[in-house]
Amino acid sequence: MADADTYEILAVKYGTHDERMRADNFMSPGPRMAASGSTPVVDDHATPMPLDYFVWVVRNANRTLLVDTGFSREEAPIRARKLEHDPRDVLKNMGIDAGKIEEVVISHLHYDHAGTLDHFPAARFHLQEAEMKYATGRCMCDDSMRKPFTVDHVCQMVKKVYSGRVQFHDGDGEVAPGITVHKTSGHSQGLQAVRVKTSNGYVVLASDATHFYENIEQRKPFSITINLEDTLRTYDRLQQLASTPKQVVPGHDPLVVKKYPACKPETKGIVHRLDAPRVD
Repeated sequence: MADADTYEILAVKYGTHDERMRADNFMSPGPRMAASGSTPVVDDHATPMPLDYFVWVVRNANRTLLVDTGFSREEAPIRARKLEHDPRDVLKNMGIDAGKIEEVVISHLHYDHAGTLDHFPAARFHLQEAEMKYATGRCMCDDSMRKPFTVDHVCQMVKKVYSGRVQFHDGDGEVAPGITVHKTSGHSQGLQAVRVKTSNGYVVLASDATHFYENIEQRKPFSITINLEDTLRTYDRLQQLASTPKQVVPGHDPLVVKKYPACKPETKGIVHRLDAPRVD
């Protein structure tokens, strides 16, 4: 791309969790709306609703950034998740050397977003200051609060702070021209979304600010929510940041690889372009 502040965005699917039901994904599932958006229909909470796991590549001719690092092969059996591809290996197949990536945005410190930090030895990590405080503070004394975190990942990030490799943000911040981060609390205290300028307008990588399209479109928060009010306000903010509401990309929805075109025919279901128009 010719413009230094305009980017291609690639969603890289690396894992899945098939054994999950609708009731697992919402604080209060409630009725679903029909396609017209007007008539409630019965929601069978016991129907399957799997999660997909992604990292995201943001790149142009001048720079390549990564958003999140995924969970590790060692973590997968502990969490009963399926690791389909090591994120580092998929990047290698795309011609991207993980060891040379210089900027990584960590949306938050949950196990599936900050699990392979040491695979990126040249990177500076962008993190909300509130997330580090949360992941190392008194809330972690309670098992229900610390469950989504893995202590080794948090300790790795602390070591990177001490080695001068963490750029903290307090709310909104710029990572590079055309790429900004925005605090989107609710799911975690210091969760941040990433806004990216593309040739088709601004795309917002919501990460876990909305796991599924259904969370934000029907305002039904995900089951892991530490602040309900913040989550609902975050939904509003995500839609304000994107050029259109359809350009808010959820963090775990299997529909992402159906709504956006594959980067190449051979990467269908693995690497899809989010800067391209949606195909639905």
